[in-house]
Amino acid sequence: MTAAEPSGTLEVALAHAERLLASEPRLAVEQAREILAVIPGQPRALLLLGLAEGALGHGDAAVAALRQAVAIDANLPDAWRALADHLTALGDAAGADQAYAQHLKHAAHDPRLLEAAAALCDNRIAVAEALLRQHLWQHPTDVAAIRMLAEVASRLGRYGDAQKLLERCLELAPGFTAARHNLALVLHRQTRAEAALAEIDRALAVEPRNPGYRNLKAAILGRIGEYSRSIELYHEVLAEYPGQAKAWMSYGHALKAAGRQDECIAAYRKSLELAPACGETWWSLANLKTFRFSDAELAQFERWLTEAELTVEDRFHFHFTIGKALEDRGDWTGSFRHYAEGNRLRRGSVHYDPEELAGLVERSKRLLSQQFFSERRGFGCTAPDPIFIVGLPRSGSTLLEQILASHPLVEGTMELPDVPGIVRELGAKKTRQQASRYPEILATLSAADLQALGERYRAQTRIQRKTTAPFFIDKMPNNFAHVGFIHLLLPNAKIIDARRHPLACCFSCFKQHFARGQHFTYDLAELGRYYRDYVGLMAHFDAVLPGRVHRVIYEQLIADFEGEVRRLLDYCGLPWEPACLRFWENERAVRTASSEQVRQPIYREGLDQWRHFEPWLGPLVEALGPVLKYWPEAPAT
Repeated sequence: MTAAEPSGTLEVALAHAERLLASEPRLAVEQAREILAVIPGQPRALLLLGLAEGALGHGDAAVAALRQAVAIDANLPDAWRALADHLTALGDAAGADQAYAQHLKHAAHDPRLLEAAAALCDNRIAVAEALLRQHLWQHPTDVAAIRMLAEVASRLGRYGDAQKLLERCLELAPGFTAARHNLALVLHRQTRAEAALAEIDRALAVEPRNPGYRNLKAAILGRIGEYSRSIELYHEVLAEYPGQAKAWMSYGHALKAAGRQDECIAAYRKSLELAPACGETWWSLANLKTFRFSDAELAQFERWLTEAELTVEDRFHFHFTIGKALEDRGDWTGSFRHYAEGNRLRRGSVHYDPEELAGLVERSKRLLSQQFFSERRGFGCTAPDPIFIVGLPRSGSTLLEQILASHPLVEGTMELPDVPGIVRELGAKKTRQQASRYPEILATLSAADLQALGERYRAQTRIQRKTTAPFFIDKMPNNFAHVGFIHLLLPNAKIIDARRHPLACCFSCFKQHFARGQHFTYDLAELGRYYRDYVGLMAHFDAVLPGRVHRVIYEQLIADFEGEVRRLLDYCGLPWEPACLRFWENERAVRTASSEQVRQPIYREGLDQWRHFEPWLGPLVEALGPVLKYWPEAPAT
């Protein structure tokens, strides 16, 4: 074939390459390259090249070809879809969302769907939703439109609505594998890991080499503690995308959770070879807590902040990283300056309203009285197996979890999202007077309702349990806001309040950049108010449910380690176990910021570290008020 030959010859060559794609992808690559040698930039040939390279596991080459194809001809829906799948595998969520939106836009033929897809691409969500609802009123079985509306719901965070739409889509078109992938993702975002895994496995049965599907499965496996399988999948992806920095970083995160620190650091270093100015990867190294940066690296961070064109995300990651590096060197002034700037930038990118927790606390105090609980004695699921550890992050909760998980009768899991998930469902029906029906809705639940919810919690969390140990730990710190609900749900479960000196705990949160959630940690005054609300609510439960919650003060645990461990085991009804004193020998996976610290003997260095920063903690001290004055006793509620 030559450039001067008629288009019919090109069509024959392209058709031949398409036939080769399924059975002989290497030959398809050769055919596509032959076409491109004669007609450089031929978009359909580039699409075929990208698909064939992807089938061979050459992820970087596939992405390059697909990007070139859509740059030349945007009206290639298959190219956009394949590119989106590859970008998902690389962890580029924003790029994948944009590519999926372009796929929808160019796959649709109805003018109204084209307009809705264009609105999605431009992030005009309200416009897209109105157009799609109008279209589905006239064409209720249009699966492409249903999937697009599910995308709208997902972007708005209405994952339950998105789930229902995608289930309807698959009811109408069971072979719509892309919609099944969307459903798996929505289920994953709702922490319904078992259902998500089933859906992504069905999608992989159809397209076993799809990079986006494999990446999602790796993430789901990590969520349920299947780290070996998750790491294996990430390893496969990296064999296909060796030049992708984000993929190496994700691999490093999985290795960190599994306790494979040397491999974790090597993965982060490989990521930085490919993207030297990626702030998130540098912070990932700093977040190991035991890692130390060289003078040359620290100087480079400073240069990047002043000279490089950085995103806000990279910038705040660098500020947190430099803050940690300077703290390790004893430069308290410089360290606080960078921590403060990192928090300022991060606070500007999240939504947090302190009034939401304050309102929940006050309404909980009004409703959840001693009489309220007395009237419901005997309600709920009587199973004794959950052990809840609640409080604030950075309070010593991971240490308590590691101590308990070193007992042969107890299994450590992770920060499980199941209680907050059930709470969101209960409070989902909003009223004009308040944003949520929770906790008031608890007054309407019968004994049978609470038993069913307790059994549901145990069923949902069973996927996290990997051993036959009769007890397991749920270490979600934010569950302190739901202690009353937990008591109703599982009256025989143990509840442990991990508490640390308010200035030590709050400042430790302030210098910690959390990947998700914990939006109260980016302002000292908001931190103090949150801690005050937490202490006030726990004091209320101490009053109305005396002895129900066992409190462990971190400083007392460090001062009298064996004595506090014995009291902890007695509260849990567990026999004495010497291995609990050697918690650092436990090789279980740990997914929190303290993961490396709890793999060492008792960690004393952080007890008074906050005192170096005391000159700058005025807003925190003022917000804490009586909580600080009466520490460690809780002020009256």
